[in-house]
Amino acid sequence: MGGRIMGRLWTSLVLALFLAACGGGGGGGGSTGTGPAPIPPPTEAEAGRLLSQATFGATDADIEQVRATTIEAWIRSQISAPASTPTHQAFLETRLEELRQTTPTAQLFPELFYDSWWRTAVNSPDQLRQRVAFAYSQIFVISAGSDVIDPRGAGSYYDMLTANAFGNYRDLLQAVTLHPMMGRYLTYLGNVKEDAAGTRTPDENYAREVMQLMTIGLFQLNTDGTPKLDLNGRPVAAYTQADISGLARVFTGWSWYSPTPTNNTFFGGARDPDSAIRPMILYAQYHSTSQKSFLGVTIPASTTVDGPGDLKVALDTLFNHPNTGPFISRQLIQRLVTSNPSPTYVQRVAGVFNNNGAGVRGDMAAVITAILMDPEARSASVASDPAYGKLREPVLRMTHMLRAFNSTSTTGKWQVRSTSASTSLGQSPLNASSVFNFWRPGYVPPATTALGGRSLAAPEFQIVNEVTNAGYVNTITQVVNTGLGVNNDVRLSTSNEILLAEKPDQLADRLNRVLLSGQMSAALRKRVIDSVSSYAVSSTDANQAAQARTNRVKAALLIVMTSPEYLVQK
Repeated sequence: MGGRIMGRLWTSLVLALFLAACGGGGGGGGSTGTGPAPIPPPTEAEAGRLLSQATFGATDADIEQVRATTIEAWIRSQISAPASTPTHQAFLETRLEELRQTTPTAQLFPELFYDSWWRTAVNSPDQLRQRVAFAYSQIFVISAGSDVIDPRGAGSYYDMLTANAFGNYRDLLQAVTLHPMMGRYLTYLGNVKEDAAGTRTPDENYAREVMQLMTIGLFQLNTDGTPKLDLNGRPVAAYTQADISGLARVFTGWSWYSPTPTNNTFFGGARDPDSAIRPMILYAQYHSTSQKSFLGVTIPASTTVDGPGDLKVALDTLFNHPNTGPFISRQLIQRLVTSNPSPTYVQRVAGVFNNNGAGVRGDMAAVITAILMDPEARSASVASDPAYGKLREPVLRMTHMLRAFNSTSTTGKWQVRSTSASTSLGQSPLNASSVFNFWRPGYVPPATTALGGRSLAAPEFQIVNEVTNAGYVNTITQVVNTGLGVNNDVRLSTSNEILLAEKPDQLADRLNRVLLSGQMSAALRKRVIDSVSSYAVSSTDANQAAQARTNRVKAALLIVMTSPEYLVQK
């Protein structure tokens, strides 16, 4: 079957299954209660489902760990677990030292960050922290592959997201704002104040995107995330161009760290060796002292410079805006659980963002717990409600397979490199093509499709096409057959599965456990068993028998990993 035909067929199958699984309805179902009820110790299927939402993929050990306690206790233990080491920055610094042993002038390159990311995603014990950081990286977007991003800086930036995974959103917002890689990516590092003649105005890029993408969104929201409407039934804008212009003045005068700041260092000269990883500093001579009005708040004009004070007012205003709770809550639910959360789900989580029960706003440990403990995340019956579920993004499919089958790196360096090409996964971590991420959170497929015709959001489908479908199938086939990355550096270990190769029903059950959270349909199970059984195992030729067992496992893996059933996380 040709690649284009295969890609088109595969897309149709996924869309059809997604719609069938979602029930074809509109807004999400689920409990309208005020909060989650206590649940008994989890079953194997319940443990697997949690792990699909909260980790980079279930392993046998993870499943048993969850089953040995309760879901809530597992979440608490993950939140309290320390961040994995080495950090991305430390990994990159070590790699640079290694490279310079043979080439003294060697420099880091973006692909080394990807290697570090895959190493951490597959191996780290603090899986929930890492999965949340990955979600943040799709809200606070920079692109490691951009020519303005320093690889060591990219590692530092991602470490910052990881460190703040369970902290307070206000602290996260400030850490993002002052990181030089965000400053470079959204062009406000070295942002100069307006001039007296009015011929120069501050760069407005970050002022616009920090509102649109990182805090309040485009439209005024109700607490359940639905847009407020005017008398004509149209959404009400959350901010104006005047708000952008006023806020942009706050982000003037910030530039590279230097122990001895000068005009030269402001514009990037004589850079400190750590300037890509240390927070930006204020250069008072370039910071606006004019009046700054935005979102109903005014910072009066002043004869003295107070850049940190201006920044505090701006970030406090964004953090405390009534939109921020529902806007961020909905995006995190989409990244972890379902593309179409019900308004009541969003409202419950936003309520926790607004107040964690102890009067604290923006407690992200409480928010993540609320997302994962909500009835719409945990109830098996809700999983069959209309609009429930999400397409697994390509990177998460790969991490899942690598974790489930005990992958190892031959070199120890996890040389996966970029998987962004449409002929590969069509996605690499921290490498979206723009600040708008790989997809828009509200993306609805064309109306001519089953999903679009019913106005169902399906963000991940924005990067699905015939080429990326074929690329995914080819990449999975390569990994199953030979490995992933430079010289197939990363390879699966399927020794446990090979032991089951002559027991097709048990092999199918095994894949159901680690890949499908116990949700494999009878039809898919039969397809796996029939395919596995088609490879005859010799009783007299040991070499043939060994190869046949290997082929049986490979066939089973390929069937499940490329099945529409697997691709929809429920």
